[in-house]
Amino acid sequence: MSGPCRGAGARKPVAGLLLCRFDPAGAQTCCAPARRSLLKDPDRRGLSKNTGSYIMPDQNASPAPASDRIATIARLNDALRQNLTLPGHNRVVMTIGVQELIGDVSLFRNFHAQAELLRTIRDYDDFGPDVDPHGERDFGRFEFRGAALYWKIDYYDRTLDFGSPDPADSQVTTRVLTILLTSEY
Repeated sequence: MSGPCRGAGARKPVAGLLLCRFDPAGAQTCCAPARRSLLKDPDRRGLSKNTGSYIMPDQNASPAPASDRIATIARLNDALRQNLTLPGHNRVVMTIGVQELIGDVSLFRNFHAQAELLRTIRDYDDFGPDVDPHGERDFGRFEFRGAALYWKIDYYDRTLDFGSPDPADSQVTTRVLTILLTSEY
């Protein structure tokens, strides 16, 4: 299953979502302690080796095969899931229904529930043709505390105004992982 954010005219995330994100410098922007990004080797495609400035890619270069492109998207999606508490320029959001399922995270038991939920998504590996027909590892469904939930990853441009021009390119894509109840889909 693929998200709605495939083309240039895709919509912004739904209003009313809890937004947890960090800027690349590691400054806290909301609901969790500030930490530095674990990204050790940033993607430097397009940088000149001599000057470090951006250069135009070769317009005549042939595009990567579809299987390489899908593998790159899957790798980037897995990287987001493995770093849910440190998403860098990506975002992790949950709907009101999921917030109500977890409860007030200022209470330890509910903070523990949120950590358990994020761990469940991080460790998710039930990808099959019915859940992940395109092989991008951008969707999952699971049970949590007796409720059926989905997580899904959509691809936006860096301003979150439109769909990403190339989900396989982390320089132009912001991934948004949304956690929602199946009834909210």
